[in-house]
Amino acid sequence: MNHNLFMVSHQYVFCLYLLLLVATLNGQAQGVPPAERVCGKWESADKRLIIQVYLEHSQYLAKLLWYSNTGGKPLDYWRDVKNPDPKLRSRRLLGMSLLSGLRYDKDSNSWEDGSVYDSTHGRYWNASATIDKKGQLRVRGYWHFKFIGRTMAFYRVS
Repeated sequence: MNHNLFMVSHQYVFCLYLLLLVATLNGQAQGVPPAERVCGKWESADKRLIIQVYLEHSQYLAKLLWYSNTGGKPLDYWRDVKNPDPKLRSRRLLGMSLLSGLRYDKDSNSWEDGSVYDSTHGRYWNASATIDKKGQLRVRGYWHFKFIGRTMAFYRVS
């Protein structure tokens, strides 16, 4: 009887050790500060564009890495022709900054007070972003009030 108790306790300790090891490794893999979880490459849910979110001078920005609506022309062919500033109408869409000014708000675990540029219409909108429980990036473009806007969903890509 003591022998069985000894075996059960060793199995219990071993399982506990494995559980702690997995938790530690998982914690190290996700050891990115909460504010920087937004950084990386993201593909839109409709698979029409890929953006790169990065931190620069204490604000989060996103640039366009790829998009699908090319009309058979190379990606670097397309220009920002709808931009309200005539001086910017010749800049390439590829590599252009689409999202800027986001700042992390630890209380709401979101990125706020940014702006997003819609090159299709040449408009800037207020922007915020969150990462939901599924790991999906949700970027909201809105006009002064968050309930007047549109949300785009993105999935992390490597």
